[in-house]
Amino acid sequence: MMTTMQDREKAFEAKFARDQELRFRAEARRNKMLGLWAAGLLNRPDAEAYAKEVIAVDFEEVGHEDVVRKIKADFDAAGLTLTEDDIRVRMLEFLAEAVEQIENS
Repeated sequence: MMTTMQDREKAFEAKFARDQELRFRAEARRNKMLGLWAAGLLNRPDAEAYAKEVIAVDFEEVGHEDVVRKIKADFDAAGLTLTEDDIRVRMLEFLAEAVEQIENS
């Protein structure tokens, strides 16, 4: 009986760790896609470098609002009229796409 419980606990821990890793990978991929999208709207010639900035800013605080604020500030500075909600909608779309890509790889 004890072995069964220990096996179940180990399996649960392994699944949790895998889920966390997949979540991290999906969010990083989402941020890269979001950065490339934003770089295109900002006419940035260094789209890959900008995408890396977006990925890096996500480590500043828990959640994704730091990413939204960065992109919104850049849009405002460039005179683009997209809202924070517009950015969040794209984030959701890119997250769904990132999860699908990871699941299919």
